[in-house]
Amino acid sequence: MVLNRVTYRRRLSYNTKSNKVLLTKTPGGKLVYHYATKKTQATKCGDCKRPLRGVPAVRPTKLAGLSKRVKGVSRTYGGSKCSGCVRSRIIRAFLIEEQKIVARVLKAAQSKK
Repeated sequence: MVLNRVTYRRRLSYNTKSNKVLLTKTPGGKLVYHYATKKTQATKCGDCKRPLRGVPAVRPTKLAGLSKRVKGVSRTYGGSKCSGCVRSRIIRAFLIEEQKIVARVLKAAQSKK
């Protein structure tokens, strides 16, 4: 009679999110638990919440070990905001500045009359 009772290999003995296991059979025919790593989520844009391109979807501990050039994109707000949101921010800032200039010109024209 073969015993198919399998126990955890680490100290945590509860079925929590961080203690998920896969039942695996070894080449010797033994059943053992293999610990599953948590699924990763892609970094999301702070404005539109879409996944960012060019930023790897890895766990935070692994992300801390990666070099700076891998973690972001070489652009303003790279690794934090997507290109579309950065573009709209730049255009909005430009239009606001243009509006201020137009208001200043109109005020100057008004004072001349």
